[in-house]
Parts: sequence; C-alpha cells; structure tokens
Amino acid sequence: MKAFQDYYPDDLSHCYGCGRQNEHGYRIKTFWDGEESVTRFSPEPFHCAIPGFVYGGLLASLIDCHSTGTAAAAMYRANGREMDSLPGFRFVTGSLQVSYLKPTPLRRELEIRGRVREIKGRKVVVASTVFVEAVATARGEVVAIQMPDNFGA
Repeated sequence: MKAFQDYYPDDLSHCYGCGRQNEHGYRIKTFWDGEESVTRFSPEPFHCAIPGFVYGGLLASLIDCHSTGTAAAAMYRANGREMDSLPGFRFVTGSLQVSYLKPTPLRRELEIRGRVREIKGRKVVVASTVFVEAVATARGEVVAIQMPDNFGA
C-alpha cells in the first residue's frame, strides 16, 4: 500500500518531514486507518531535548507533516478521487498549534494519529496526537491551506 506522501510529485517531495527526496529528512509515511490517519516514527538518540526525551520541535514537525498529508488525502476522499488523479491536492501549513502533554521518551516508536475536523474551500483542519505505547504525549491542530498552482512564484 502506498503512503499519502508517495503520491506527491517529485518537485513537491523535498520537505524535511515528509519528502521522499530529502535524504536527510524524516521521510514519514501516512496511511488511513478507518477515519483516522496514522504515521509511525522512531526517533533517533540525536532527536533529544534532554537525555532520554524527544525534542519538542521534532514532535511539532511530525504533527505538521502528518496533518498536511492527511489534509491532502482528506480532500481527495471528499472529492471522491484517487490520490494519483490530477490536478493534485497539496497543502501547506496556515497555522500550527501544539500542546505538550507529557515528556516523550526516546527509543520508542511514536504513533501519530490524525482526524479531520473540517474541510471548507481550500482549508482543511486536522487534529493530530502523538502516542507512545498508547499514551498521548503531544497534541496539535493544523490549519492546512491548499497550495495554489503558482505557489512560490
């Protein structure tokens, strides 16, 4: 099964968090699990804030990229389209809010789960939670905005 990010065109696959073309990035992979999206990521020892615990910026970027990928997949679903159909739906972050609920331990797999809260026009709101062994450690909300065709021009 292909991840949401596997459908991104090559020119939009360089993101540090989710770009398959970024050899130094996280290269996360997101999939549907019913009505939720799920990503799994295993932080490395260098992703630490203090010994034994994950750096909060990593958690924020995982929530961010997981949520924008979820937004794209949700827009395809809402329009009854396959993810490889054109024109493509790609999203950037309009806003990111993260709450840290408890320290996130290193050397354990993180599971990020997302739920679409709203789709309205070119905006998708996604709530995502980071879990370690079924315990929520961080929660975030992303307002994802559909990229215009002339993005960056």
